[in-house]
Amino acid sequence: MRRYPEMVDLVRRANEAGKVIAAICHAVWMLASAEIIRGKKVTCFFSIKDDVVHAGGLYRDEEVVVDGNIITSRIPDDLPAFLRAIIDALQR
Repeated sequence: MRRYPEMVDLVRRANEAGKVIAAICHAVWMLASAEIIRGKKVTCFFSIKDDVVHAGGLYRDEEVVVDGNIITSRIPDDLPAFLRAIIDALQR
């Protein structure tokens, strides 16, 4: 999806509007492409850690990381914590 400028722009605009942005595993690449992780604490699948860091993300090796409206997780095993964080953010 990050290869399509319209999708990248959609994520960028959603972030600018303060919407909840959630990404797990390799989906954090989309956030990097949308240029919305600079200075933000994030996590991702370990193999793209360097990409996240080069995009300005502050990498954390944790099951779920919440920084403002951005919620990230590493792997499918982290789904319970990831989904709890999303539900919590949507209830605010």
